[in-house]
Amino acid sequence: MKSVTRGKASGARPAIPLGTKQQPMQQRSVETFELILEVTARLLGDVGVERLSTNLVCEHAGISPPALYRYFPNKYAILAELGERLMKRQNEAYRAWLAREQQLDYDGSHEASIRGLRDMQAAINAVTLAFPGAVWIMRALRAVPTLRHIRLASHEDVAETTFKGLRDRYPSADEGALRIAMRLSTEVMYAATEMVVDNPQMDGDAINTEVAEMVVRYYDKFVEAEARYARPRTP
Repeated sequence: MKSVTRGKASGARPAIPLGTKQQPMQQRSVETFELILEVTARLLGDVGVERLSTNLVCEHAGISPPALYRYFPNKYAILAELGERLMKRQNEAYRAWLAREQQLDYDGSHEASIRGLRDMQAAINAVTLAFPGAVWIMRALRAVPTLRHIRLASHEDVAETTFKGLRDRYPSADEGALRIAMRLSTEVMYAATEMVVDNPQMDGDAINTEVAEMVVRYYDKFVEAEARYARPRTP
C-alpha cells in the first residue's frame, strides 16, 4: 500500500526497499496479501522482529515464497505496511475527534480541555488495541531504524493538523513556538498510548486523564499569553 508517509522529509529515505511490489487486484490475491499481514502481526508477538523472516511467514501462512515476494520484497516491507496501516487508523481517530472538538463551544477551561484530550486518547487507544499485533508493531516502529520514518512522518502530520485546527485559539502566539509545542505534545501523548498498550494491567483511563492534564497545563503558557494580550493597556 502506497502512503503519503513514505518519502516525507522526516529523514533520509531508507536504503532497504519498503514499498509493495504491486497491489492485489483479484479476490484471491487480496486474501493472500491480507493473510501475509495477519500472520506477520501474529508472529511478531511470538518471535520478535529479529527472528522474523519471510520464510517463517510463508511457513505459517501456508504459501510459497514466490507468493509472498510477488507483493513484498522483504520482511521490513511487510512491517512497513502494518505500520502504515496502524498509523493511519490512529490518525483517522484523531481527525474524527478534532472535527467533533471544533464543533463544540470552547470555553477555555481546564476541565473542558482535559475532557477533550482524555476522550481523544481513549479513541486512539481503542483503535490501537483493536489492531492485530499493535503492541509489537509500535515497538518495531520505534526500535527498527529502517521503519522509524513511518512513525515520525505520522507525528509530523498530526502536529501539522493540530496546528491548523487550533491555531485560532492562540492567535498571538509565536508560530515557531506553537509548532514545537504541538509536536512535543503529540510525542508525549503517543508515549502515553504506548504505555497503555504495553501495560494492560495498568488503568488506561487514569493514564489518559493524567497525560491530558499534563498537556493542558503545558499549554497554560499560551492561554495566559492570550489573556495578557487581550487585556486593555493602560495609558
